[in-house]
Amino acid sequence: MSGERPPVLVVATVGSGLVAGAFAVFSLMVLPALTALPGAAGATAMQSVNRAAVRPGFMTLLFGTALACLVLGGAELAGQRRPAVLTGAALYLFGVVGVTVLANVPLNDALARLDATAPGAAETWRENAGRWGRWNTVRALAATGAATAFVLVPAD
Repeated sequence: MSGERPPVLVVATVGSGLVAGAFAVFSLMVLPALTALPGAAGATAMQSVNRAAVRPGFMTLLFGTALACLVLGGAELAGQRRPAVLTGAALYLFGVVGVTVLANVPLNDALARLDATAPGAAETWRENAGRWGRWNTVRALAATGAATAFVLVPAD
């Protein structure tokens, strides 16, 4: 049947879109709410969010989509080399997974070590939140770009 999209492309498209939405909601609503809390209360809340994020549901979504992008990109390099597929895979792998590993996780680890009751914790939290938010927005934009690129791939 012509006009069908390969299942791995559908998974990469939907996964990228869901990840984009999760990161966008966090940057647009959750992080501003946490940074508006008094003192270092936001740091304590963010520490809890970080622990909750490392659970099977979100990890499967984040890294399962990465696996789909790897499979899709590898098959594409061996085959048609359609720019939209390669662009989407690269945006997700570098802009989402790469930024997560190289920027957001180290900031999460630093925050995990922060004693929210220590002097200066509120200032440290706000600096961390600003950097974390900027990198999270990069991830949201990269995942949005990946989903958009995948949507633009013509059906077979």
